[in-house]
Amino acid sequence: MAWIYLLLAGAFEVGCTTAFRFVDGWRPWPILVFLACAAASLVLLYKALEGIPVGTAYAVWTGVGAAGTVLLGIMFFKEPADTLRLFFLVTLIASILGLKLVSSH
Repeated sequence: MAWIYLLLAGAFEVGCTTAFRFVDGWRPWPILVFLACAAASLVLLYKALEGIPVGTAYAVWTGVGAAGTVLLGIMFFKEPADTLRLFFLVTLIASILGLKLVSSH
């Protein structure tokens, strides 16, 4: 269950970073979405730490957030998807999977 919490925490982290795109000054709705996603992400990360070592959890949490944000940027915001960027994204995802495979919990 800890890994599910951790993946959900990463997904809410993607929500945080995506909400930033829409703040545009101090618009209230994007700020509220950001705060809600941040709170959910941290609570789920806290729950995940009950079953996953903190170093592994933090690395996966930030990795899922980064990878998800890059993918959303490519798919919805016309950010570049050049070969090197995709290569390093795949490397990041492979590293996250590797941490899951070698985790003893």
